[in-house]
Amino acid sequence: MHASSCPPLNHLDRMTDHTGIIQHAIYSVPRRESGYTTDDNARALRLCARLFVEQSDERMLERVTCYLSFLEHARCANGGFHNFMSYQREWLDDTGCGDCQGQAVLALAEVLMSDLPQGFRSLSRELIDSAIPVLASLTSLRAHAYVVQAWAVLSRANVANIDALENVARHSVDRLVDAWNHSQHSNWQWFEPLMTYANAVLPHALFDAAERWSDEKFLSIAERSFAFLDATTTTDKILWPIGNDGWNAQHAEQSRYGQQPVEASTMAAAAMTALQLRHDQKYLVTFQKAHSWFCGQNSLQYAMADTESGGCLDGLESTGVNRNQGAESTLAYLWTEVLALELQRDSITTHGVSSLADESLKLHKESLVH
Repeated sequence: MHASSCPPLNHLDRMTDHTGIIQHAIYSVPRRESGYTTDDNARALRLCARLFVEQSDERMLERVTCYLSFLEHARCANGGFHNFMSYQREWLDDTGCGDCQGQAVLALAEVLMSDLPQGFRSLSRELIDSAIPVLASLTSLRAHAYVVQAWAVLSRANVANIDALENVARHSVDRLVDAWNHSQHSNWQWFEPLMTYANAVLPHALFDAAERWSDEKFLSIAERSFAFLDATTTTDKILWPIGNDGWNAQHAEQSRYGQQPVEASTMAAAAMTALQLRHDQKYLVTFQKAHSWFCGQNSLQYAMADTESGGCLDGLESTGVNRNQGAESTLAYLWTEVLALELQRDSITTHGVSSLADESLKLHKESLVH
C-alpha cells in the first residue's frame, strides 16, 4: 500500500475536531451533541497508525497525535479508560466498558509496533502497562478477543517486554475456550447463546491464538465458529449480517435488518487473518464477500461507502438505508479498505488470491453511493 492508494480520509477529518472524532453524524455532518467515545478514537488511532507506515507525512502524524492524546486523557485512575465524553469535554462514566478497554489496547499495540516517533510509542507502552490490571479482570468476551488481537499484533512484530500482556492474553483465550465449551453444541457452533455485534472478533482471536500458540484446539474452535458465522450470515452468496433489531438467538428467527458496517469489517478482518494462517481460498471468498458488502453487494444492493469522501452509511434497515455517516461506520469501512489494499499489495501466494483480490477492489472502485 502506497500513499496514493490510501483510502480517502476527508470524512474522517470532517468528523474530527481538536478533541477527537465525534461519535455520530447527521447525514455527513458531525452531530456534536453525541460527543465522543474512546471506542471510536481507538479505532481512528489504529487506522492512522497503520496508514502512517506507508504515508508518514505531517498530516497523518497530526491525526495520530489527536487520537492518541484522546486515549491518554481517557486514562482512569485505576489504569483503564473512560469511554463516553460529552461535547463539553466532560466524562460521562466513572469507568469505561470492557470492550472499550480492549479496543484501546488494540489501538495502542498498533502504535507500539509502528515507526511512529519514540515518544508516541513510549506513551503507548505506558498506557498498555497501566491497563494490565483492568485487562486481567475483564468479563466481556469481545474485550478478551481484542486483548488477544493486541498481543498478536505485538508478537508478530517481535516487540520486546510484553510478557505481562501475553499472560493476560492467554487468560483471555482460556475464557473464550470456556465460553465455547459451555455454549456450543451440534447445531450451535458459537461462544454465546445469542449472536450479537462484532461477532467475528471471537473466532478472529482464536485464529490469532492458534498462530502464536501451538494448541490444536484453538485452531479447531476458530475454524468451526468462523464457518458457523459465515454460514449464518450468508444468503444467496452475499453477506447478510445479523441485524441489531433482535440479534440471533438459538431457536429463534434471525434478525435480518439493522445491519451495521462493523459486522462486515470484523468479518473481513477475521477472514484476512484466517487466510494468512491457513492459505485456504475459502477465506479469501469470505473476505471478498465482506468487502463487497460496502460496495453494494448486500441485501438492498446499495453502495454503503462514499468512495470520494471515505464516509460510510450507518446501516441497512428494513425501510431502506440509514444515511447518517457516523464514526464507527466510517472507520469500519476505512479499515476494511486498508485490509483490501494490503491484500492486493501482498499478493498472497495461494492460487487465485491475486485475481480475486483484484476483482474485489474492482467492484469497490466502480461503485458509487446511489
